[in-house]
Formats: sequence, structure tokens, C-alpha cells
Amino acid sequence: MRIDAKTKVFCVIGDPIEHSLSPPMHNAVFEKLNLGCVYVAFMVKQADLKDALKGFKALGIRGINVTIPHKVAVIKYLDRLSEEARIIGAVNTIKIGEEVVGYNTDGIGALRALREGGADPEDKNVLILGSGGAARAISVTLALQGNVNSIMILGIDKDELLRLIADITKKTGINASGKIMTEDTKKEEIMKADILIHCTPVGMYPRIDESLVTAEMLKEDLHVMDIVYTPRETKLLKEAKKAGCNTIEGLWMFIYQAAESEKIWLGVDAPVDLMKEVVVKELER
Repeated sequence: MRIDAKTKVFCVIGDPIEHSLSPPMHNAVFEKLNLGCVYVAFMVKQADLKDALKGFKALGIRGINVTIPHKVAVIKYLDRLSEEARIIGAVNTIKIGEEVVGYNTDGIGALRALREGGADPEDKNVLILGSGGAARAISVTLALQGNVNSIMILGIDKDELLRLIADITKKTGINASGKIMTEDTKKEEIMKADILIHCTPVGMYPRIDESLVTAEMLKEDLHVMDIVYTPRETKLLKEAKKAGCNTIEGLWMFIYQAAESEKIWLGVDAPVDLMKEVVVKELER
């Protein structure tokens, strides 16, 4: 990959950032499409966030991905937000031009993963486990763009859960519902659902033997997506396969949200099969 004074620079910021799979994935796309771009990772401390944003704009960096812990804090340094980012209250993609504009592509990534995985949420009853940041991004995007029939959210933090339900209902027109997550509410709501989306860290490495749901609680005609992708096949997905469900790996949400970032920055349709190949190789290291 030739890098010179004309090379457009993109980056991801976070703290920590050493684990990020984004640089190899995006650089593989830039090289394949001969875009004259490069993608790097910057460790940015919370106290340095404002200065970092000013510096990126001054240096002509074209786009930024934002990860933990900056997705909310970065908003006050932006000129404008997309509709979904405003309602979600978090940003994972920034485009720098005349204005510095924040977007959230996490929900778009999840929606595309569902559609490509044979689980189009249109007219479906969607059950979401968890009410944190990922659940917000996914549920808001499904409400805005998924044409869903209903959204039920099960969470363990009552205040967080109520805020999310209120935001969806008031700001999207979709009537979301919620309950505190217990064994009984999980069993009850799974029976009513067409699609189950798991949005908590349970089952993520190193807790790979844990799952909020067992095969006995599931039904054969259910679509199950786990947004965790380390490991690729979580305990939940193994249980879902055992029950005969259609399963969708969290890896696809990660890839599709990155592809959406590239569309925002450069207007390109990223080759998602190449992105998957790169990410799988990195995960196997």
C-alpha cells in the first residue's frame, strides 16, 4: 500500500485500543479497492478527547470510529448528529468535512446481519436481552428502520430499561415494552418472539461457558443472534443450534457496522467477504 501526501487518513479511537481488529479489516478494503486511504488506531484518554478531535480536524483526518469509553462523551465535540445517533445518545462513526458529524452504525450493522442471515425483522416480534449501549443502538435502529411489529426488552437495570423504552416510544413511534429479566420473563417472552437478540457480555471470552438461555427455553422457529463474537460460536448459539433455531454470529454485526462506516466516509460498498476473512484470521491468531 503506497502512502504519500495524498493519502486519506481514517482512524479508531478508544482506551484501551490495542485489541482493535478495525485497522487490518479497513486497510484490507482500502487496498483491495485502491482507495488511497490508510486506517490507524489511536489510544485517546478521556481527558484528551476534546483536544484529539480538534487535532484530527486540523490534520485533515477524514473519518473516525469511536469505541469504549468515548461513544457518549464525544457527542459534545461534534457539530451535528444523525437521527439514529441522536436518539441512541452514542456515536461510533464520525465524518469530518465542513462539519464534524456523528453517526451510529452499530444498529445498522445488526439490522443488516439479521436480513442477510435470513431473519428480516419486518412485521416480526423482536426480543432483546439487555438494555445497555448495544441494546439501545439495535432497538432504536430496528424501531426506525426495521418495520418491526413489536420490541420487547428484558434488562436488569430498571432505570436504564425504562429510559430506553421511553426513548423508543416517544422518538420513533414504535411502542416498545420492557420487563426485568428473570428466568420466568425470559421463558415467557421467548415463546412470543420471532427473533431473539442477545446484547449482554455474558458468554464473551473468558466467560465462554455461560449463557442466559438454554436449549430447553428455545423453540425451533426462533431466529437467534448473539452480538458477542469472541468466541465466534458462543454458548448461546450452541444452545440455539441444539434447539433447531436459525443462528446469526455477532461477527457479522461487527463487519456490517464497519462496512456502513466506509459507506458514510467514502460512498463505497465494502467487500464484506474480504472483511470477514481478515477478521477471522486475526481472531485465530
